[in-house]
Amino acid sequence: MGTLRILFLGDIVGSSGRDAIRKYLPELHQKRAVDFIIANGENAAHGFGLTPTIAKEIFDLGIDVITGGNHTWDKKEGVAAFHQFPDRLIRPANYPPETTGKGWTVVTSKSGHKIGVINLMGRIFMDPLDCPFQTFKKMIETVRKETKVILLDFHGEATSEKYAMANYVDGQVSAMVGTHTHVQTADDYIFPKGTGYLSDAGMNGPLHSIIGMKTEIILQRFLTKLPHKMEVAEGPGMFHGVIFEIDSDSGKCQSVERIRRLPD
Repeated sequence: MGTLRILFLGDIVGSSGRDAIRKYLPELHQKRAVDFIIANGENAAHGFGLTPTIAKEIFDLGIDVITGGNHTWDKKEGVAAFHQFPDRLIRPANYPPETTGKGWTVVTSKSGHKIGVINLMGRIFMDPLDCPFQTFKKMIETVRKETKVILLDFHGEATSEKYAMANYVDGQVSAMVGTHTHVQTADDYIFPKGTGYLSDAGMNGPLHSIIGMKTEIILQRFLTKLPHKMEVAEGPGMFHGVIFEIDSDSGKCQSVERIRRLPD
């Protein structure tokens, strides 16, 4: 019996987000003895999508698995990234079966423990994909045959949908963390059957921005309702994530700790 520390990093937005991880992750990794690191990378390539080059850069920073979301395919090179990293790069499992990539994976940590990672996307204010609840139901026993230590990235807009999913998966996964809104929530919690939870891990991206995009452009969209093209902001990045401590035998969550670092 032992305790695993799994770090989940919120949505990586552009080079600012990657630089923030490069700056803050090594010290956190050392101080907290993190066993496994997962990051959402759907905005990592200039704020929209992912490429093989940037996926490799993220993996080289020490990330074990990259998850996706509704912007996963914004760069045409994203398809090649999934072919290059078939076991470490996943996308929401409730995309059509013919979609490139897969929705879950099991990767062995450096300490020798098998870690399962599932990626699903919500449907409220999002693309009309297959039901994430039914998709989860169909796959979870297959994943649990390989390991009881499982983290679910639920990429969604509505907190109510995320919280409903957390209640649905309680006791079946070790932890569930939400992504997509780029704003870290303060509702860390362990559900009655042992599933750790946070509605949104937050963002690794430019501090002076509106959820990672240039402030002046987003303000013009609100002020005029005209379709100004969004552009990723520049400047120093903030660092957001969450550490779940998980019992390696039972797969149950023992603690949830939000992580937040801001540039000087």
